[in-house]
Amino acid sequence: MLILSITQVAYSRDPRYIAHKAEAYLKSSGIGDTFFVGPEAEFFIFDSIRYDQNEHEGYYHIDASEGRWNTGRDEGPNQGYKLRYKEGYYPVPPSDKLQDIRSEMLLTLQQIGVPMEVHHHEVASGGQSEIGMRFAPLVKMADSMMKFKYVIKNVAYLNGKTATFMPKPIWNDNGSGMHVHLSIWKDNRNLFAGDGYGGMSQTALYAIGGILKHAPALLAFTNPSTNSYKRLVPGFEAPVNLAYSRRNRSASVRIPMYHSSEKAKRFEFRCPDATSNPYLAFSAIMMAALDGIQNKIDPGDPMDKDIYELSASELLSIRQTPASLREALTALKNDHQFLLKGDVFTQDVIDTWIEYKLAKEVKPLDLRPHPWEFMMYYDI
Repeated sequence: MLILSITQVAYSRDPRYIAHKAEAYLKSSGIGDTFFVGPEAEFFIFDSIRYDQNEHEGYYHIDASEGRWNTGRDEGPNQGYKLRYKEGYYPVPPSDKLQDIRSEMLLTLQQIGVPMEVHHHEVASGGQSEIGMRFAPLVKMADSMMKFKYVIKNVAYLNGKTATFMPKPIWNDNGSGMHVHLSIWKDNRNLFAGDGYGGMSQTALYAIGGILKHAPALLAFTNPSTNSYKRLVPGFEAPVNLAYSRRNRSASVRIPMYHSSEKAKRFEFRCPDATSNPYLAFSAIMMAALDGIQNKIDPGDPMDKDIYELSASELLSIRQTPASLREALTALKNDHQFLLKGDVFTQDVIDTWIEYKLAKEVKPLDLRPHPWEFMMYYDI
């Protein structure tokens, strides 16, 4: 954590210090002693990226050798095997052209002490990938997440490519999220294992209730970019519905069905993405879960129907995630008392975060014309 050299006092806005306070608060609450986190960070590996925005133009240009848009490009020769949109999940080489570079990324992370588990291509065309880390306690996992992003970007660069954790760089294809698996333990016992729905304990269900209740405010930390909300839209397996389920991939909380052992019992919060600061995001998620446990917040009934087949009237009964960063920041302004418990987050941190995000990200984007506006309005 950051210690001010003159006062020798920890800096209250230091995200890592906030995460340390979160771990201390968990222990002081008497509920548990360890908050285990397992993020699944997705990202894109491109061959090149060009972009600019100034007074007379605004554009971006993405290229990737496996991108579907390159099926007709003269590559001298074009050998094909371009991944179709939304069909990039688990192909093998030569369709998956990133097997070797992902392996190098994983091995490099292992060499610097980050325990790794798996890697694979993800759903989107054009280089979407995922590399899985082994779960760890909050601060340790946040540290690993920082190392993870550093290694991914640098290994890509050394291989003549570029990696991005931007949630939605490609229109009309799946975006990149960071599903966060979580559980709370006490005295080496998993408090989330039980005989309730999906093998969850009542404690776990209350934790789900807390996350669903506070999700709109949570997203100000877990999905803190304007681009985050280009991903959180219906139709791309995006977790836009504030519901929980064992099966629905569009539910914001999902209980994995394929883990039966007590130690593996957990649920995943599927909304976050890797533009988030992991110290702040993981701490905020834990605080929402604890608030649910402390106040016995009922998550309601699970959503086991296929959400995409629900009628319009049925959909109206399901709360959805904020549609923009502005909405998420407004939700945080109106709902943050649960974050202030134990002085984990301070009012100053909350206010500063909201003010900065509005001034430096939301309002500047509001001021700039979008290329699609020219398509819609130029000839009116």
